[in-house]
Amino acid sequence: MDKTVLIIGETGGFMVNAIINGLKKEGYEILPCETKINALNKIENLPKLAVLYLDSDITAQTDFLVFLRDTVVEKEINLFVIGSIDDFEDIKGIFTADIPFEKLIRPLNVKDLAVKLDKAYETGSKAEERKKILVVDDDPTMLRMIKGLLSDKYHVFVVNSGMNAITFLATNKVDLILLDYEMPVISGAKVLEMIRSEVSTESIPVMFLTSKNDKESVMKVLALKPEKYLLKTMPPQDWIRDIDEFFEHH
Repeated sequence: MDKTVLIIGETGGFMVNAIINGLKKEGYEILPCETKINALNKIENLPKLAVLYLDSDITAQTDFLVFLRDTVVEKEINLFVIGSIDDFEDIKGIFTADIPFEKLIRPLNVKDLAVKLDKAYETGSKAEERKKILVVDDDPTMLRMIKGLLSDKYHVFVVNSGMNAITFLATNKVDLILLDYEMPVISGAKVLEMIRSEVSTESIPVMFLTSKNDKESVMKVLALKPEKYLLKTMPPQDWIRDIDEFFEHH
């Protein structure tokens, strides 16, 4: 994991420059970014650490903040947001309690920020060594359940549709895909066909998720030759056992 941090804010401003210079002294490579959607969108390989410095102008940029929030969730970026109490009040409708970010109230000592970044960096480096699993399911409850179940051992990514899975796989590599068999718009079977049709994804192992255990449904799933199919009604320990056993042999 590269020790680079994305600094988002008015990069010519005194406080942002102070943060940049302070973090450089702590050994960080700095990637500055203006608070514009196209500026963030142009960065191909986003680092896993980011700092957003809020002020009254930035809190008014709703479109950018929504885009940043969605990017942080999709790319699993560790985001640290620096601002005043009023700044956080202004963005509470965008960065809600379920969004993963750490709130840092101004004034802030840069060395304290570096300590927090170091801890996140070390945690992220260990996570990079873990096997990566993509979970594809249109049911948000199922996504949360599976992510909670497997995150202690594996690096888990979640998407809520087949097209989002294909988009994710275009720029991210994973070791296993858990794919819901029955989804609206594009079924799990069709998604698997699309995965197998691309050279970059054709060899990724896929396990189907299904809520049906009748013979006909099982035979349809097996005909597509997944690594395995997992019943959604299985006890949690059986999910973990089957996935652990798969990685032990692959």
